[in-house]
Amino acid sequence: MSVLSQGQIFRPLSLLFRCLSERRLQEARHLLEEISERIPHSRIVGWTSLLSKYSKHGFVDEAQALFEIMPEKNLVTYNAMLSAYVQGGRLSDACRFFEEMPERNVVSWTSMLCGLANAGKIDDARRLFNVMPERNVVSWNSMVVGLIRNGDLEEARRVFDAIPVRNQVSWNAMIAGYAENCRMEEARVLFDEMEDRNVVTWTSLIAGYCRSGNVEEGYFLFWRMPMRNVISWTAMIGGFAWNGFYEEALSLFLEMKGNFKIKPNGETLISLVYACAGIGFPRIGKQLHAHLIINSWDYDDYDGRLFRSLIHMYSMFGIMDFADYIYSQNLKNCTVQSCNLMINGYIRIGQLEKAQKWFDTVPIRDKISWTSIINGYFNVGQVSKACHLFKNMPDRDAIAWTTMISGHVQNELFAEATYLFSEMRAQGFLPLNSTYSILIGAAGAMAHLDHGRQFHCLLMKTQPEIDLILENSLISMYAKCGEIDYAYSIFSNMISWDLVSWNSMIMGFSHHGLANEALKVFEAMLETGFRPNSVTFLGILSACNHAGLLNRGWELYRAMSNVYQIQPGLEHFICMINLLGRAGNVREAKEFILSLPSEPDHAVWGALLGVCGFGETNAEIARHAAKQLFEQDPLNAPAHVVLCNVYAATGQHVEEGMLRKEMGLKGIKKVPGCSWILLKGRVHVFLSGDRLHPQIVEMLALLYGTVGGSNQRN
Repeated sequence: MSVLSQGQIFRPLSLLFRCLSERRLQEARHLLEEISERIPHSRIVGWTSLLSKYSKHGFVDEAQALFEIMPEKNLVTYNAMLSAYVQGGRLSDACRFFEEMPERNVVSWTSMLCGLANAGKIDDARRLFNVMPERNVVSWNSMVVGLIRNGDLEEARRVFDAIPVRNQVSWNAMIAGYAENCRMEEARVLFDEMEDRNVVTWTSLIAGYCRSGNVEEGYFLFWRMPMRNVISWTAMIGGFAWNGFYEEALSLFLEMKGNFKIKPNGETLISLVYACAGIGFPRIGKQLHAHLIINSWDYDDYDGRLFRSLIHMYSMFGIMDFADYIYSQNLKNCTVQSCNLMINGYIRIGQLEKAQKWFDTVPIRDKISWTSIINGYFNVGQVSKACHLFKNMPDRDAIAWTTMISGHVQNELFAEATYLFSEMRAQGFLPLNSTYSILIGAAGAMAHLDHGRQFHCLLMKTQPEIDLILENSLISMYAKCGEIDYAYSIFSNMISWDLVSWNSMIMGFSHHGLANEALKVFEAMLETGFRPNSVTFLGILSACNHAGLLNRGWELYRAMSNVYQIQPGLEHFICMINLLGRAGNVREAKEFILSLPSEPDHAVWGALLGVCGFGETNAEIARHAAKQLFEQDPLNAPAHVVLCNVYAATGQHVEEGMLRKEMGLKGIKKVPGCSWILLKGRVHVFLSGDRLHPQIVEMLALLYGTVGGSNQRN
């Protein structure tokens, strides 16, 4: 029989499909017989092939109808129909069909096993696996993969160890399972044991290291790979991008495309867009977008992830007209995530009205939508509007409550934030670590030791483990509240430290004038392998400033740039000016300012003016500093007062009088000094010269040791 043309068979096949779809089974049976006569091979093979083709394209009902009218069937046909049910997600039909099969083989059992595992019915899959009359390596591998997908790595490893003969799929499945769950030590042991590794093995391990944050080890393995494909390159590019190494991600892409001539895939492009967003250079992002359009890669965005990444990138840049255009061109792929990106983009650039408009018009709003717009109003100080939205939020969670607490703290409403914390717990929401961190930080900033202790006690009662961020918050809080010994006790008992831990402890000692202790912590930090940053040096220089350690301060200041390649900033300059001034080297402080790499601003001249003191020898420097400062900040009240005091101390009363008169004409008034104390849960604030406190008479009587304080004048 000659081979038939496609046209001779296509029309009956098309009619057959239509009859099957409409359940015209009698007509379909006649067509099937007609087609069978024209197919030059076994009837059952042809029918089974057609059934598999239907199921592959998602036409399970048509496959089922075809199966029903087939006059002859074999085990392959039954397995094809079972596979159609499984792949179509019709598990109940698959279970019924499996039970009714006249005979089964290892393929039937394995297909059913995969269906149960993929549907999350892992206990049923395990029971089926245990009663299988025969297993092959595919069955074993399917059980391992099913257990991994359902989160039971220990049982998956037990099954893996029991496989009689493992193949590459077995090893790769187990290694990928460990890697996806960031259990890299176990993944690496299997990787080292595996003899026949392939590109999948290497890529799984690289992706795992990047996922767990160990990008350096992932990059080392990447260049050791004997062979790489686009998935390997994408794993490494994505690893860089998701861990904040944006420049490295872009450089690796250029190397992949230029030196190795490998064409990127969709995942590569998504990682690159996020890298461009993170690097913060809009021109590079626009160039990448243009590259996508020129190469028609934007047309391959079947699931909308690429267009969402572009919206994210442009919203991060604050270029919302571009983001809006991309959104409008891809309405079919719009999700609540896309809308949230637009809302957050407008909030980021301060266009709250447009953000509110998006929030009001989106078809679906989720918790992220509500939390984002609430946080946006807090950022611009509209507390009442944020509270109104929170009150109307249909489904609150711990993140929304934490945003409310953070927003009140941000707007210096600490009492209200504490009340919200109580309400959060009363309504059954468990506070997050970040909730406690925000409140403990606020207690430290306001020197509310009682509140800070209460939060700490509650934290110890409710949280079995305190993370590193919380420990750092506690160190900072106790140090700011004057309990430096308690802060050091927490620091000393920590299992591990990060740079913030060391800096918090150094700053704490520095603010308490304990320079030697601050320097000892700094030396211990260097010994443990931590590299200092600009904040570390600010704390150390402040400590030297408080203790008058001029030589040590100069040594550390020079080490910043010479040893650690850290460029000193404004705060470091001011520390050195104060250090020199307090050591009596005011002229050297002036020379230091004149040698700075950039033009000194008003803060630098203000610092010099502040250390001039009242000595006659420094009066000329004080006048020079004040002149420079007034040119940049003509209404600086503290500077006027300091210069007045210098004039008065050096007998220049005419100049003093003229300056005070000028202050009056300009309306310059120095903000009075302030101190406060927390007593029995109430904050008592005292301003310089303030006599408004209701117990001022008793206070003055106690202060001056007089009797009959009620007779003192207010």
